Amino acid sequence: MSDSFKITKTDLNQHPPNNLFEFKDTSELPALDRIIGQERAVEAIDFGLNMKGAGYNIFVTGLEGTGKSTIIRKLLTDHATAEQTSSDLCLVNNFDDAYCPEVIEMPSGTAAHFSLNMARFVDVLKHKIPRFFESESFLEEQNRIQKECTSRQKKRFDDIRLKARSLNLVIIRNEDEYRILPAFENGKPMPEDRFSELDITEQQKIDQQIDRLEEELENALVEIDKIGEEMKALLRKVVASRTDQLISEQIDPVRYDLRNCRPIGRYLKRMKEDMIENIAVFLGGQHQAKEPEKHEFEAMTASLLRRYQVNVLVDRRREKGAPVVFEPNPTFQNLFGKIEKKPVMGSVQTDFTMVQAGTLLKANKGYLVLEIEPLLANLPVWESLKRTLRDSLLRIEDMPDQADYGMPSLKPAPIPLNVTVVLMGRYEPFRALQSRDSKFNKIFKVRADFDSEADLTDENALLYARFVSRVCEQERLLNFTPDGVRAVIEFGSRLVADRTKLSLRFGRILGLLQEADYWARRDQAAVITREYVLKAVHQQRFRHNLYEEKAWNEFLDQSVLLDIEGTVVGQVNALAVYDMGEIAFGRPTRITAESYMGKPGIINVENESDLSGQTHDKGMMIISGYLGRMFAQNYPLSVSISITFEQSYDGIDGDSASSTELYAVLSSLSGLPIRQEIAVTGSVNQKGEIQAIGGVNEKIEGFFDICIKKGFTGTQGVMIPSSNVKNLVLRPDVSKAVESGTFHLYRVNTIEQGIELLTGVKAGQPDSDFNYPEETVFGQVQKKLRRYHELSIRYGK
Repeated sequence: MSDSFKITKTDLNQHPPNNLFEFKDTSELPALDRIIGQERAVEAIDFGLNMKGAGYNIFVTGLEGTGKSTIIRKLLTDHATAEQTSSDLCLVNNFDDAYCPEVIEMPSGTAAHFSLNMARFVDVLKHKIPRFFESESFLEEQNRIQKECTSRQKKRFDDIRLKARSLNLVIIRNEDEYRILPAFENGKPMPEDRFSELDITEQQKIDQQIDRLEEELENALVEIDKIGEEMKALLRKVVASRTDQLISEQIDPVRYDLRNCRPIGRYLKRMKEDMIENIAVFLGGQHQAKEPEKHEFEAMTASLLRRYQVNVLVDRRREKGAPVVFEPNPTFQNLFGKIEKKPVMGSVQTDFTMVQAGTLLKANKGYLVLEIEPLLANLPVWESLKRTLRDSLLRIEDMPDQADYGMPSLKPAPIPLNVTVVLMGRYEPFRALQSRDSKFNKIFKVRADFDSEADLTDENALLYARFVSRVCEQERLLNFTPDGVRAVIEFGSRLVADRTKLSLRFGRILGLLQEADYWARRDQAAVITREYVLKAVHQQRFRHNLYEEKAWNEFLDQSVLLDIEGTVVGQVNALAVYDMGEIAFGRPTRITAESYMGKPGIINVENESDLSGQTHDKGMMIISGYLGRMFAQNYPLSVSISITFEQSYDGIDGDSASSTELYAVLSSLSGLPIRQEIAVTGSVNQKGEIQAIGGVNEKIEGFFDICIKKGFTGTQGVMIPSSNVKNLVLRPDVSKAVESGTFHLYRVNTIEQGIELLTGVKAGQPDSDFNYPEETVFGQVQKKLRRYHELSIRYGK
């Protein structure tokens, strides 16, 4: 009976055809120059890169190790290279409002030269302007203007003085004011006592003359002041003219080089006006007598001259094409930029030269790649990123939670932003964002899903071989033989647990290739054969399976009970998978079931002990539904059934043992013993159909290992769902044992097939009255349930 359910050698064969690899080693193969199995993701990314419009940013999902970063880097780089190189950006002083510096967009590669030229320009002016205004030509013109104005002032004052003398009056300056007094003919002031001796008529006449002359003197002094202001204006005009000439001589070459950049022209014009207005910065401090005062003035001058510097935010000198930026640590400052501050005497100071660009600005007119997990770990950054992408404006500002209120800071003008953001991450964060964040789908309209597996076709097998060739070339590894490549392909199928598929998680494949190279070189081999690939797999497992070996020892010293031969009623060997991160291994577990009269229903011992998960509880309900469908059509079930995982002290979840539990129940109810040399895995539905489970290879190998350690009989094996046969990618020693007939694998589709295999008795088919033949498993179950029902009626009365 069991032979009809056996899995044969043909079912285990997943190798590429022997004649597929017609090369001596991978050095004869061209290196892989294309992407394997990611057509959907590549097409989605290409769409997102070429689609122009708001919100066409891209989010990329997929398992770790599928090459997302490598593929995205290549796609973005190839696409960006064909685009125009983005502009440089620099930050300059706003001469009208120093707290709102201005951003200037410049042709690519020019900002750094402009900044350097401006620094040299200011340095030259610091030395040339003082020398220029100490030159003979300037001093002569200055003296001429001063002389002319002074002469005019003196003439005007002399006219008033002569008129006073003609009237026997004298003008005397007393501190800050002028006085007009009576005088003798020789021009000396007349004492007051002599003036009082004059008759009253003469005194009145003199007083009237003084009043009229004082009015004329006042008008003359106003004219003299005007001449002084006129002189200052003339001097300022000369200074401005000479300064303008000097600045123009130095700045015109810079202006000419950037003549097509209008913002630069406007900035240079406003800067020149500011320099002329603040010419004292260049002229002062040349004759400071005391050293401390000189140092203080020099520090103040340096601070003032910093207003003419150019802060290069983005420099594209070494770039070709649009920028492609990867930001591994998307903090607020790394993304949006920062405004540095320095402590000064208990406060802080900042200026536009202390502003730094973030990666968003560096990626402007290009592409920025971010990981989603660190962004979601810092929600203010995530919200700011969404706002920036929605508005297409970047604001360099202090962090929202670190703003120093009352402290000076800057507010640079918002910068127009045109960047395509590529977000990478696992499925779960994106699924949560799409369902809970209403703005996410409007900002990230393009989704690119990276697959973790591809069909094992001849074409993909050859591409795998070319991938191995490329890695050998890039990493300088020994070349692989055809059987070595086949071993790598088997490992790729094992990763996805499907002999018809290949893993696209090339991170794991790369690690295997490097470790196989290590073992081959250790043996001084010329090439890497299948032997070294298998050794790399074995050694990798050996480094991680200490816990697995300790688990086996518990079976060997009888700390954990397990029968691997004989028959027992109500007892089945189930299989569980323990995931240790780097490796997973299967471990047998004894399941027992006891049936007796009592309160109808199934007692899930794990559930009663708070050790059962929701999926396991669901499996119990399915078992109850199956029993009702099969045996409660003529009368209700009057039986209590207790099911447990023996010697299990941790939580249990999943339904992969639900068929195993049902077999134990059927054995307990029928009284027919179960073969202990066959371990069982598979979930079941209420129709009795066996469903696929995960970890089938680890489960089979786990039972195989325990049989080897406890005693191999040649009759042992594992029963699995038929739908899991395609997932069989077993270790070479297990496959060899199956092929030689010393270890057996069975496939079943239904509970009926499984119970027949485990008991050696037919399951049985009901007649029209839902009665089963007595000599079948279900007939014995029905017989016991009928007896329990009759007894329950009797005792119930």
